[in-house]
Amino acid sequence: MSEAKKIAVVTGAGTGVGRAASLALMNTGFTVVLVGRRMEMLEETAKLGPAGKSLCVTADMTKPDSIAALFDKVKATYGRLDVLFNNAGMGAPAVNFEDLSLDQWQAVVNTNLTGPFLCTQHAFRIMKDQSPRGGRIINNGSISAHAPRPFSAAYTSTKHAITGLTKASNLDGRMYDIAVGQVDIGNAATPMTDRMVNGPGVLQPDGTTKHEPRMDAKAVGDAVAYMAGLPLDANVLTMTVMATKMPFVGRG
Repeated sequence: MSEAKKIAVVTGAGTGVGRAASLALMNTGFTVVLVGRRMEMLEETAKLGPAGKSLCVTADMTKPDSIAALFDKVKATYGRLDVLFNNAGMGAPAVNFEDLSLDQWQAVVNTNLTGPFLCTQHAFRIMKDQSPRGGRIINNGSISAHAPRPFSAAYTSTKHAITGLTKASNLDGRMYDIAVGQVDIGNAATPMTDRMVNGPGVLQPDGTTKHEPRMDAKAVGDAVAYMAGLPLDANVLTMTVMATKMPFVGRG
């Protein structure tokens, strides 16, 4: 099936990486369901892309009924789903490990792990029964799926867990021609990473703070579009897209 007839869902599509991925998918021909909590931000993303190539839908990734309603709308509107990008996510306040509250922990787990799990389940149900059968799911894993920053226990734990979800759902999707992969992102220039270049910068493992290099989020969007455009007999299981000079490779 050509990209011109393919349907993609992107969560967290109103800003940052979600917006960049949505635009890259639209520009390669996909019709993209833009998902987020703020309609005005979704509509701004839609205006930046080609006319008639998007649908804005508000949904809350912490509410199972909201997620179910989203996929019901996708199926009712388009009758199929070819790509899901599980992108929406959040972090907890940067506090000492022992001071992180259970509510703060659970908020991150609900958004970053349970939300993608539920979205993936709904995507499976649509993809396995449609014709042509199958589809692709891409998870936003983050550099934190490999190594933590200080005071990031909740966020890092969920991103490690996303790697497990990626591998398990990729295995379980084989019988339905569903391919699942993951893109691990480091220091994309988005509102969430503005703190890396403003003020004192971000805390390092040695206790110092410093500014860190960032990269254009378009690089991530293009990577997602590449993964989405592969035939279903090929899969990128994991891809790391990072600012070349960020402190990750080696010892800083």
